[in-house]
Parts: sequence; structure tokens; C-alpha cells
Amino acid sequence: MSESYESERRTDGLDVAVLQRRLAAFAAARDWQRYHTPKNLAAALSVEASELVEIFQWLTPEQSARVMEDEGAAARVEDEVADVLAYLLQFCEVLGIDALAALSAKIDRNEGRFPANGGR
Repeated sequence: MSESYESERRTDGLDVAVLQRRLAAFAAARDWQRYHTPKNLAAALSVEASELVEIFQWLTPEQSARVMEDEGAAARVEDEVADVLAYLLQFCEVLGIDALAALSAKIDRNEGRFPANGGR
């Protein structure tokens, strides 16, 4: 089974809204909503992104390109990516941001700012 297929299979039926509801239910069950302010979630997002960067900090470009070949490193990368995404989705939920719409609008703006025929 190809890695691409595995990735697709693991995400079948998932969408942002479902994940946001699961995260909200997880926080509510632990009475954590009071801590999930925009400021706290932005700070937590930054911390988790820094933990992802830390994995790559002293790797050469070649080593970083192969990081997923090491089972332990791959697990750490996936965990940190999940943490970053979890905090980002919670942040968007608290502020009423549609993450996918915001991303689509940003791509549209970047396509206008940086035309493909504009070189590097």
C-alpha cells in the first residue's frame, strides 16, 4: 500500500468542522474552555510550532528531507504537526474564523501578488 493511499485512507470522512467539534468536546469535558482565550491559544500555537522547528534545528537540508524515514523522528514530527493543527483549529473556532476560507482567500491574494510568469 502506498504512503499516499495510507494518508488518504486515514483522513476519509474527516473535515475541519468535525475535528473542531471533537476538540471542543475534549476541552469541555475537562473544563478547559476558560483557558482557551485567543491570547492563550495563539501562545500555545507558537510553542507547538517551535517544538516542530526544534526537531529540525540542527539537521542539514539533506537530513531534514529524510526525517520521515526514521520511525521515531517521523512520530515526533506527526505529533507536533497534530499539536500545531489542533491549536490552530481551536484558535479559529474561538474567533469564528473559517480556516479553509481564510486560506483560500490568502492563496487568491498571493496569486495576484506573485504571478507565475513573474520569475523568482
